[in-house]
Amino acid sequence: MIGLRRFVWWCMLALLLPCLGVAQRSESVRPAITGISHITLFAHEMARSQQFYTGLLGLDQIPRNKTASGVRFYCNHEQYVELISPPNKEPLYRLDMIGLATDNAEAMREYLAAHHVAVPKAVSVAADGTRSFLVYDPDGNTLEFTQKNARKMLRPVPHNDPVSTHILHAGFVVRDRAAADHFYKGLLGFRLYWQGGQQDGRIDYVAMQVPDGTDWLEYMLNLPQKPSRRQLGMADHFSLGVVSVANAASVLEQRGWRPSAAEKPQLGRDGKWQLNLYDPDGTRVELMEFRPVQKPCCAPFTGRQPRPTEGW
Repeated sequence: MIGLRRFVWWCMLALLLPCLGVAQRSESVRPAITGISHITLFAHEMARSQQFYTGLLGLDQIPRNKTASGVRFYCNHEQYVELISPPNKEPLYRLDMIGLATDNAEAMREYLAAHHVAVPKAVSVAADGTRSFLVYDPDGNTLEFTQKNARKMLRPVPHNDPVSTHILHAGFVVRDRAAADHFYKGLLGFRLYWQGGQQDGRIDYVAMQVPDGTDWLEYMLNLPQKPSRRQLGMADHFSLGVVSVANAASVLEQRGWRPSAAEKPQLGRDGKWQLNLYDPDGTRVELMEFRPVQKPCCAPFTGRQPRPTEGW
């Protein structure tokens, strides 16, 4: 009798162990986060924006015509800038969402749910097979975790000559750094790449690198409680990586760009050359060299330096 009970107990345990293992993995194993997938912005004057992103920056618009979901401008077969119509005539914020690439959207959804982050009941599946879902960070910024279709997108023919083939980072307003660190560093595994400020001894920018790549998100700290639209346009921004800012500026000038006082190459506090452009809606597009040319202020780099990509 004792042998029979022991046999039954072992059978029940054998049936339960796989379930317990799945539950444990969903709580402890985070799927890879490999980089920035996309950034979605509100655009008030779509025609002018299209000219900026295709005519000046040389990004490839796919599809060629505006679609119901917006207009997308690709740097490479995986990264794009998406423009959508604003929900009202003059929204103060121009940033709609930032997309992060993951190798398993459903596993990421389960992982976040297991850690008490509000997630949708299921991932969305687009017509091209892309799987994604939305969440909000502690400051209310929208993130979209995206798992691309395994089939590589083909470059359009004819195609443009882009000033950059890689979205390097995306920045957004953060009010509570401790809460942001708990979410991005503690839960998602981001790691500090660099931090600094406009003045020595002050931290205004915190670059947090994705755990499985070299792209990063940038906390933009210390904004006024009620920032102006221009201040938000500078804070909610994205960066395109270039080998040489000087060469990129030359290409832009050949395409008719004439720099304003605020749009000239400058050496950033992180020791990298950069050039700030502004799209027709005032969103800052930062051209940034991949590697520093001098020691950064404030703090050393603690993450891997990004490298140029082949793009398409």
